[in-house]
Amino acid sequence: MIYVVIGTKAQLIKMAPVMVALRDQGLAYRYISTGQHRDTTQDILENFGLRGPDHVLYDGPDITAVGPMASWGLRILWRALRRKEEVFGPDPEGLVLVHGDTFSTLLGALMGRAAGLKVGHVESGLRSFRWFHPFPEELTRLLTFRLTAVHFCPGRWAVENLRRYRGEKINVYHNTIKDALHFALESVDTGDVPIPAHPFAIASIHRFENIYSRKALDRVAGTVREVAKQVPMLFILHKVTEKQLRRFGLFETLQNSPGVEFRQRYDYFRFIRLVSHSEFVISDGGSNQEECHYLGKPILLLREVTERQEGLGTNCVLSKYDPDIIREFVRNYQRHAVRPAREDSSPSSLIANHCAKFSR
Repeated sequence: MIYVVIGTKAQLIKMAPVMVALRDQGLAYRYISTGQHRDTTQDILENFGLRGPDHVLYDGPDITAVGPMASWGLRILWRALRRKEEVFGPDPEGLVLVHGDTFSTLLGALMGRAAGLKVGHVESGLRSFRWFHPFPEELTRLLTFRLTAVHFCPGRWAVENLRRYRGEKINVYHNTIKDALHFALESVDTGDVPIPAHPFAIASIHRFENIYSRKALDRVAGTVREVAKQVPMLFILHKVTEKQLRRFGLFETLQNSPGVEFRQRYDYFRFIRLVSHSEFVISDGGSNQEECHYLGKPILLLREVTERQEGLGTNCVLSKYDPDIIREFVRNYQRHAVRPAREDSSPSSLIANHCAKFSR
């Protein structure tokens, strides 16, 4: 059996096309949710026409803060180990698929190894080469690499980063977000998300390093306010970001800033429709970097470093929080628009093909 262990919305978006490929190839899989995120996950499943989880390890509120996440993870791991036959069954030859760099990634890998199964890591080999940037994602990846038997790498660069780690390295050439976008773009003009009549940009900020302190979040809010003076901004309200904005007294200030409009989070297909109509994106998310690469959309990345290569030097500008870099991008963002990538290969299908030997 193939066991797909995921817990966050971003993981679900990137693993949904893998589960579609497994289903379409007639390969049996069991979807196990750690429960790290629940908000909007049903919408994502409906987007891709997938069934809900076969097993849920946690059925409480979303876990977003790093501190509570550690204690939550230990509880979930202990519960899963005590009930591993209920989660995985008596399967000595299965493959546990995990994705990315979240706590759920590491939990799934630890659970799989403890159950005596092989671990397959999707999006394996990405590195920033800075232990604490991004935090805790870089550390999570390093730990997961050591637990992995089959590394599914989104390109040759990722394969090379795994030279010193054991396990089979499979080059699937692209990130599975490419396949997720394919599904979303098929319905890009049929969604009901309101599109402004004027040119606009999108801001999507949620990473720990940008919201953990007032100083960091004030820097982000200041950047959005400055950019909005030139191009109106739709600010996507991630729950954790909204919580921190309110905590530090910045919510109303940003909400009332000229040119800034708050939008609640959308399901994946509606969000991509919004992005496809925007002038550019400001984000700290790796998934947004990848999406904009495949869409050819200009993106300003509010980070010091990125573990991803997609779009760097073309449509993607790494800000390093440098005001001069930010101003230059906004003044000349049109220069960073490129033709959308049109590669034919499907990383999700390649992953499913390799998983066939673990399914019966």
